[in-house]
Amino acid sequence: MLVKDFTFDLPAELIARYPAPERDGSRLMLLNRETGAIAETVFRDIGQYLDSGDLLVMNDTRVIPARLFGTKLSGGKVEVFLLRRLVDSDQWECMLRGSKKFRPGQQILFGSGMTAIVNSRCGTENWLIDFSGCEPFDAWLDREGHIPLPPYLQREDCASDRERYQTVVARNSGAVAAPTAGLHFTAGLLDQLAARGIATAFLTLHTGLGTFQPVRVERVQEHRIHCERYSIPPETVAVIRRTKAAGGRVIAVGTTTARTLEYSAGLAGGLDAGAGEADIFIYPGYRFKVVDALITNFHLPESTLLMLVSAFAGREFVLDAYKNAVACGFRFYSYGDAMFIY
Repeated sequence: MLVKDFTFDLPAELIARYPAPERDGSRLMLLNRETGAIAETVFRDIGQYLDSGDLLVMNDTRVIPARLFGTKLSGGKVEVFLLRRLVDSDQWECMLRGSKKFRPGQQILFGSGMTAIVNSRCGTENWLIDFSGCEPFDAWLDREGHIPLPPYLQREDCASDRERYQTVVARNSGAVAAPTAGLHFTAGLLDQLAARGIATAFLTLHTGLGTFQPVRVERVQEHRIHCERYSIPPETVAVIRRTKAAGGRVIAVGTTTARTLEYSAGLAGGLDAGAGEADIFIYPGYRFKVVDALITNFHLPESTLLMLVSAFAGREFVLDAYKNAVACGFRFYSYGDAMFIY
């Protein structure tokens, strides 16, 4: 299977650089896997396609303001991109930009008295960095950091991104990219669905840059995806099992949720509560063990996310749907429209 089999043409003007005025006002493409039908509605009407007894599983990760701008003692400007925090410390794995050479022991200065020391290499591209300052790091980061918008938006973050690049269920900080399928939900819409007997459960996957890194091999099977931290609480596993037993559907809100559920289900003993690091790469040929339906955005050509969606609905069906979306002017990527595949 070749990576080029997952390409498509997308006019640049269809890339959504800003969110829709209302979260649930985005367009929703409907893909029926049984009949092959493609239809359209508005996202706030998704309840018409859900049944009492269905279960929405959502990723409650919260995006951290992971982009930091500082200077070296020599005066050179540096951009620090936080990737993941070492447990119970102010040491982070980071990407560094702005200088051709970094070395252990270098000091980076930020505003409000925060400093960082370059510690050591972490792999071939990243660094471990120790932060210290006169106030707790998390409080400083929340004030001074910038929201890490995807580069294809071709703009810097603004004040409104602090709210709109988070889902309404975001509560566990740690992601450097939003679980974008969840951006379409409002608290009111979730309440409406609950009143109709559609339950909601949560897990956490701290989305990292590895999810969005280009696939640099020719054959899909040769790609390796980075690990991402996840946690599935016991109550989520319990409600999934009850839903399955009663004949309801488990609907993954986003590819991050789908990967977390399927990774856990693939471990010895099957789906269970717990925490760990998921590195599952799902592409056509994979047989889903937990997920019955999927809510997702429109993804980058030749991306692992598009491959996952193609595994769930079939590559030709998905690419036909993408062609339809382009012809009908759907908005693409993180701030774009959504599809419901059932």
